[in-house]
Amino acid sequence: MKKVAVIMGSDSDLPVVEKAITVLQEYEVPTEVHVYSAHRTPEEARSFALGAREAGFGAVICAAGMAAHLAGAFAANTTLPVIGIPVAGSKLDGMDALLSTVQMPTGLPVATVAIGGAANAALLAIQILAVTDETLAKKLDDARAEGRAKVLEKDAAVMAKYNA
Repeated sequence: MKKVAVIMGSDSDLPVVEKAITVLQEYEVPTEVHVYSAHRTPEEARSFALGAREAGFGAVICAAGMAAHLAGAFAANTTLPVIGIPVAGSKLDGMDALLSTVQMPTGLPVATVAIGGAANAALLAIQILAVTDETLAKKLDDARAEGRAKVLEKDAAVMAKYNA
């Protein structure tokens, strides 16, 4: 199975990133986690991105706030799918990070999830890997069926309480 890299621009992003790590662990996806900054450790970030495919990765998740150039820096140095998680900062509640992550030039796409949307970033990475991994595809199908069943249970409870 391919691995997923989870990269954060600062360890202050860890409370957000841990949600992605947890989902990846639940699906038993091999995960490698690093702190690399597009601005403070550009050589290390570039080196990791350049070697990611050969190191067995199938997708890269990058979380960063404020200027949020990390996902773009990775996309510039790998053709693997890059998923950006904009992290809310103290000034603009993450809108700056969202725009920095989503506004990529043609030819360097970054899939971008919601501000703080780490769980969805992990699920998107799993869906990408599931294109060629039937075990992951089955786990995703099972999770969707479980989610559907829970909603239908809640619907039945609400109907029983409020519908005559």
